[in-house]
Amino acid sequence: MSDKAALLARRERLLGRNMSLFYQDPAHIVRGEGVWLWDADGRRYLDCYNNVPHVGHCHPRVVEAIARQASTLNTHTRYLHEGILDYVERLTGTFDHPLNAAILTCTGSEANDIALRMAQAVTGKTGVIATNHTYHGNTAAVSQLSTRMPPVGGYGGHVRHVPAPDSYRPLGGEPGAAFASAFAAEVEKAIASLEDSPHGFSALIIDPFFANEGFPELPAGFLDQAVDAVRKAGGLVIADEVQPGFGRTGTHMWGHQRAGIIPEIVTLGKPMANGHPVGGVVANIDTLNAFRKVFRYFNTFGGNPVSCAAAMAVLDIIEGENLIENARRVGEYTRTAFKALAEKHSIIGDVRGSGLFMGTEFVLDRATKKPAPELATRIINAMRERGVLMGKIGVHECSTKIRPPMPFSKENADLMLSIFDDVLSSL
Repeated sequence: MSDKAALLARRERLLGRNMSLFYQDPAHIVRGEGVWLWDADGRRYLDCYNNVPHVGHCHPRVVEAIARQASTLNTHTRYLHEGILDYVERLTGTFDHPLNAAILTCTGSEANDIALRMAQAVTGKTGVIATNHTYHGNTAAVSQLSTRMPPVGGYGGHVRHVPAPDSYRPLGGEPGAAFASAFAAEVEKAIASLEDSPHGFSALIIDPFFANEGFPELPAGFLDQAVDAVRKAGGLVIADEVQPGFGRTGTHMWGHQRAGIIPEIVTLGKPMANGHPVGGVVANIDTLNAFRKVFRYFNTFGGNPVSCAAAMAVLDIIEGENLIENARRVGEYTRTAFKALAEKHSIIGDVRGSGLFMGTEFVLDRATKKPAPELATRIINAMRERGVLMGKIGVHECSTKIRPPMPFSKENADLMLSIFDDVLSSL
């Protein structure tokens, strides 16, 4: 049996305090397969949260690809090797023109750090715009973008934050064109502020699905005005695809394609190699060369043969198992069921998402749309106690974050929905 108290004490002694853990009663996970996880006591959990094992925990084709390459060669990119070239060629083939080249890293944080420097190299300026409820990683540079944990010493003055889109409480008071115009106006104000500063304006960085902001339901063309404002000012658009990428939304391979824009720079991370540490930056070759002219960049492990083999296997599985279509079909089915549950449970104020990235926003009162973050915490912990893992997210921290491995099925959804209904009924 698992001695959690001893494990937690050992963790704090060896790793330090405040290491993040999910749930009030943390799960001691020892094994995974497909959409399932098992704890040290042999209990099985339905994983409705983890996008890192994108094609399923311990997918045999990924495991085989890693083992095969690791038994042959693993080194860095200062030797010639076809693996990185084959993978980047395959990867960039999923993007629209002119995104045709890439730099491989180990994490999404590194990728976003590079993206910011790419924008600096192209524009000669350093000012950046992000939303006020975003997260783009852990490096010193990208931690400046997050408002949830202000950096030591404060912000450097080169970042401007704009209000995160909230479709349930939209800027401008309406969910349509007024909402998009209000967001674009905030971006224009931030651009003007940066251009009046010593930093100037280099880039707008967004997750095109606005995942950490609570994945709002945005009207078609929502970002068009904001993107036009960025380009008119000579800036670049950086799309952080760590969460919505690789077919997660069920409609397109990439979140920016779903949003109807083509960014100058795209960053990738978590799901890229099913848990093997791989990240990347995709851009036009001219943008990439501008970066390499200004910054000397080398990553010992980025693009190593084993990582590329794992990442290539993920692309094979997405295509071979038709996982994007599965995300669309199962996602639509699940959201329809959530909307039916909203008729029964008044705590559900909103249902939203796309593909296998969805959730419900909990409110204390539908009329006032007052957020219910404490209840959301109770609900996700009750789900964990009942054997279903999910998280919470959003501007008001009151939305469920349901983002399971891509083979998630209607049968898996039915199990989750049944337990979700029971948990809400028990409140």
